[in-house]
Amino acid sequence: MRKIVLGTVQFGLQYGVNSEGRPTEEGVREILRQARLGGIDTLDTSGAYGNSEEILGRSGTRDFRVVSKYPKGEASVDEMFGRSLELLKCDSLYGYLLHHFQVYRDNPAVWDSFMALKESGKVSKIGFSLYEPSELELLLERDVPFDLLQIPFNVLDRKFGPYLKELHSRGVEIHVRSTFLQGLFFMDREKLPEKLKPLGKYLQELDDYARENGISMAQLALNANLQNPFIDGVLIGVDNPAQLRANLQAVSDVKIGVWPEVEEKELLNPVNWK
Repeated sequence: MRKIVLGTVQFGLQYGVNSEGRPTEEGVREILRQARLGGIDTLDTSGAYGNSEEILGRSGTRDFRVVSKYPKGEASVDEMFGRSLELLKCDSLYGYLLHHFQVYRDNPAVWDSFMALKESGKVSKIGFSLYEPSELELLLERDVPFDLLQIPFNVLDRKFGPYLKELHSRGVEIHVRSTFLQGLFFMDREKLPEKLKPLGKYLQELDDYARENGISMAQLALNANLQNPFIDGVLIGVDNPAQLRANLQAVSDVKIGVWPEVEEKELLNPVNWK
C-alpha cells in the first residue's frame, strides 16, 4: 500500500460533503496505527489544516514520511516551516509544498526560500499544490525546479492527464488528491445539493459500471488512480479507522473503464461548490 498517502485535513478541520466529522485524538492514533499495519508510509498535511499538524505531532509521526505545505499568510516560508517541524515534532520533512499558487504568482521569489530549505537538508522534496493546468504550464515555461507535485485527479476529473507522462519523465513525484472527489462519489444520489445535481448523470454512469462489474464505488475510484503508472501517491482521507480499513480492502486489480468528459468542469473543483 506504499502508493497510498494518508491525507490528514480531517484531523484538523471539518472537511468534505460526505464527512462523518473530525475524529477524536484517540481516533487519530488508531487511524495512524491502522495505516502502519496497512503499509502506508506517507502522511499529507498543511499549516492550513487547522490544528492537524499539532494533533499529528502528539499522535506520533516517527514511522511516516511527512509532506506539509506553506499556507498563504504573513509569516515567511522559514517561519512556517519551522513551526511545522515544531508542531509535528520532526527534525525534517519528506516534502514541503506551496499550498496556494497565488502566493507564487504574486511573488515568484518565494520559491527561493523553498530551494534554500532543500539545500539545507531539512526537506527532501519541494513543490506545489495545484488546481489548474494553467498553473503547471506557467511553472514548466519558467523551468521551475520542483520535484513533488500534488494535483486533483479522479475518474471524472482528468484535466491533468496530458501532463503526467512528461512530469514522470522529468523525475517529478506526483501525488493526486480528490480521489473520491471529497466524498461526493459516496453521497446519496437523491440528496445531491442543487448546485451539484448536474453531476448526477456522471455519477449514475459510475454506479452502473460498478454494478455491472460487481465492484464498489470505492474500488472503482481508488483503483483508477492506483493503477495509473505515472501516479506515485494517491491521497485518501478518512474520518475513522473503519473507513481506512475499508479503503485498504478496496485495493484490487479490477478493470477500470473510461468515461466521457464532464462538461460542467467548474463543478469538479470543490471551491466552486459553495
